[in-house]
Amino acid sequence: MDRRLVILALGMFALGTDSFVVAGVLPEISQSFQVSVGAAGQLTTVYAIAYALLSPTAAAVFAHVERKKLMLSGLGIFIFANLATAWAPNFAFALVARALAGLGAAIYAPTATGSGASLMPPEKRGFALSIVIAGLTFSTALGSPIGTLIGGLADWRWTMVFVSAISVVAALGITVSLKDIPTPPSISLKQRLAPFADRRIGLTLLTTFFFQAGNFALYTYFAVIFGRVTHGNTLILGLLLVLWGVSGTVMNLVGGRLVDTIGTRKVLVVMSVALIAVTATLSWTSAALATAIVAVVVHGATSWGQLAAQQHRLVSIMPTAVPIVLGLNTSATYVGVASAGVIGGASLTLIGAQSIGWISMVLYVGALIVAEIVHRLIAAGASSDKKAERAEAPAFAAR
Repeated sequence: MDRRLVILALGMFALGTDSFVVAGVLPEISQSFQVSVGAAGQLTTVYAIAYALLSPTAAAVFAHVERKKLMLSGLGIFIFANLATAWAPNFAFALVARALAGLGAAIYAPTATGSGASLMPPEKRGFALSIVIAGLTFSTALGSPIGTLIGGLADWRWTMVFVSAISVVAALGITVSLKDIPTPPSISLKQRLAPFADRRIGLTLLTTFFFQAGNFALYTYFAVIFGRVTHGNTLILGLLLVLWGVSGTVMNLVGGRLVDTIGTRKVLVVMSVALIAVTATLSWTSAALATAIVAVVVHGATSWGQLAAQQHRLVSIMPTAVPIVLGLNTSATYVGVASAGVIGGASLTLIGAQSIGWISMVLYVGALIVAEIVHRLIAAGASSDKKAERAEAPAFAAR
């Protein structure tokens, strides 16, 4: 395995830990700043919104900047922002620091995924993307539980220091090991706006939104959904979360290989169908520990297993604007994450915890439908191109 991909994944691991770990230390944060848990939760919302809105902007504005320098800049901002959060004197300062962390993440994430894809030949790009994304999935299995444990044993501020320390290691690795990262070709204003005019890009981003809204509507209220088997036991809940993250990490790597062998469409169909099945049956599988374990493993695996396929599809559709389309995909992801809290919270109030699975199922059905529409549009475009080539060939020969 190319160690450069592992280093890029370590940076994603830091970003993922930062995204997920705040939920584990919300009670401590609320006590520290003397605000409600709901108000403290806005630290996650601010981070997600900044991440979502700034990713495509950063990708376009800094498209001409050398990739290594850009990633180090993003990590530098991210490290500073997390240390600022750790020593924030008040809640308002912490909110600003979290928005700044979102900016650092928005600069780093699409640059890292795009760089990972550019380091490999086309036939291995699916696997390369899955390695870089594995940093995110592994953060749910290891980074978030460790960060939560640090916050519980010491202080939540040390959790932010922990995230910064991981980022420092990633930055050192990039400095030492990544020397020849291809810089994307210069992108004109027309090319920058091209993704917004391409229906295939827009619908692929909508697919990402549906997937992530479904994933995190369930993940955000994980403790409530599986409360019948955990009975408030933190150890059981933690083990279930670790299973979710580990299965996602494994399937993400397998999914990247599958993209390179069987293609994007088949991977997305299989993952979508599995997600629909597991959420449709969640109301009864979450009632017993044995079935809950199966549901958690299947959901973790398939909810993360579609990421490489989605990114590979975007890169394939518009290879001349990789940083921009991956930045837009990051935006779609975090809009889905932010929306999931609202969707899941409303569902919790209106129909109860055990029915949230049905809400996720509807979102996954939407993802499957839209993904199939994109496939048909791509196939139709390829067919048109072939017809045009056949029509031009005789004319060329006649000359």
